[in-house]
Amino acid sequence: MRAFRCLLQSCLLLSVPALANGQDRSQARSMVITTRGIVATAQTLASQAGAQILARGGSAVDAAITANAVLSVVEPMMNGPGGDLFALVFDAKSGSLIGINASGWAPKALSIEYLKKQGLSLMPTSGIHTVTVPGSVAGWEKLHKRFGKLPWPDLFKPAIYYAENGFPVTELIQWDWENSNSPPLGDDARKLYLPNGTAPKVGEIFRNPQLGRAFRLIAQLGAGAFYDGPVGEALLATSRQLGGTLSAADLSEYEPEWVQPISTDYRGWKVSELPPNGQGIGTLEMLNILENFPLGHYDPMSVEALHLKIEAEKLAFSDLERYVADPRFARVPLAGLLSKPYAKQRAALIDPEKARCDAQAGTPAEAHGNTTYLSAVDKDGNSVWIQSISSIFGSGILVRGMGFLLHDRGAAFTLDADHPNALAPRKRPIHTIIPAFMEQGSQHIAFGIMRGVNQPQAQMQFVTNIADHKMNIQAALEAPRFTKPTPGGCELLIEARVPEIIRAELEQKGHRLQVLGDFSGLMGGGQAVLHDSATKVNYGASSPRKDGAAIPEPDPYFK
Repeated sequence: MRAFRCLLQSCLLLSVPALANGQDRSQARSMVITTRGIVATAQTLASQAGAQILARGGSAVDAAITANAVLSVVEPMMNGPGGDLFALVFDAKSGSLIGINASGWAPKALSIEYLKKQGLSLMPTSGIHTVTVPGSVAGWEKLHKRFGKLPWPDLFKPAIYYAENGFPVTELIQWDWENSNSPPLGDDARKLYLPNGTAPKVGEIFRNPQLGRAFRLIAQLGAGAFYDGPVGEALLATSRQLGGTLSAADLSEYEPEWVQPISTDYRGWKVSELPPNGQGIGTLEMLNILENFPLGHYDPMSVEALHLKIEAEKLAFSDLERYVADPRFARVPLAGLLSKPYAKQRAALIDPEKARCDAQAGTPAEAHGNTTYLSAVDKDGNSVWIQSISSIFGSGILVRGMGFLLHDRGAAFTLDADHPNALAPRKRPIHTIIPAFMEQGSQHIAFGIMRGVNQPQAQMQFVTNIADHKMNIQAALEAPRFTKPTPGGCELLIEARVPEIIRAELEQKGHRLQVLGDFSGLMGGGQAVLHDSATKVNYGASSPRKDGAAIPEPDPYFK
């Protein structure tokens, strides 16, 4: 196994993104470097389709929508029009960062009382009652109307092509497909996604003409096809058949929301996330806590650095679980959670010699002073990051005749009526999708790392790899990671590339480790693009934990 050389020597400074010696580096892949645009996704066909849209004069948003639609076809257990969407868009001309929350609300007829009458004491984790209104298609259209350049129908041609003509299934997507612990439900879904009773094999051609039909309708009729038209009618028919509560009004009255990003300063980098109901605030609180420690003095894989990051994650995670909810229904103490004085209080709870296994939520003040995955950037530096359907195969429910699964975002609600995230009609659940953005001087980075509650933890590690340990974006994505799969306790998943001696020292401090493979998919793939406004050069990175790649927009040498 190749040595992880950042353990022994300093990693590349981000301010000099080209490697001084191409053979002397830590990461498996090189960054993609170009003066034109880049699209980075978890599957190369999606990246390629987005790059082609850029070459035709499309914007970063056009490319992202196209790539997202292709991912719906080639990575169907993770993406689709039956999911939600969040995006951060950096407008290079104005220098502004714009956020959109296209997460859907619970049906008007779905309530705690309704589910208790169905005999449920806990929120289900799959099935029709986990389905909230899918926001992706409405989000795509709202983004396109504001930032798009190419005609709307053109954006769906690649997805329609692969749905109807098929594509060869790639390795890591096949593994997720075959090893899901939440397989698709119902005969129609199993027949489509598990032909011959099992997942397609690596290299097997998979076709989904039903999804091709759905995308043709969306391309022809716009988002209205989904919320007022034939796609929505099929969705409602599926819901009724399964005893769901979704109504035509739940779909037609839904609108995505433009939102103001939240941010913090970390070592001179401005790091931005979307506000709740997303969990991005968890990343920012972790960074605020870590700012109280000299992380840059430690090796990135040292026991000192890892212990501090793990303990900061626990404290922020406990706050996230306690306070984050839909701000239209619950009072979320945003300013308090983001304040530097509060982070200092939380940092004081970290014992440098011992793991805390009972981290509790703090009591942030209401106010203080101080305050999802693909990436695309066009040649002008406009960048965007967007979307998913939640857990693998989502709710497990196929919309009959339309070839896509419905997400299970409602599973994140609680049936505890006193909790801020309690289920309520037309309320949005806490969400795991979190696009992120960081900037310093002329450098602007759009990035995202997937896999549920891993996301804020992995984003924190990505940011500290850059700001503290001076890695470039590819090295920062590839670096060995840890993640806590559930709040509370001292259980921790950690990649095998963390040296055995360091893992032993962490266990001596009380961390209970489960060691995963070298590049574990449970740590989530990730994508990142960097635009340097001073040099007009773009850099792209893609984690080897997925099948994808960062692909540059073709240069116009044949024109």
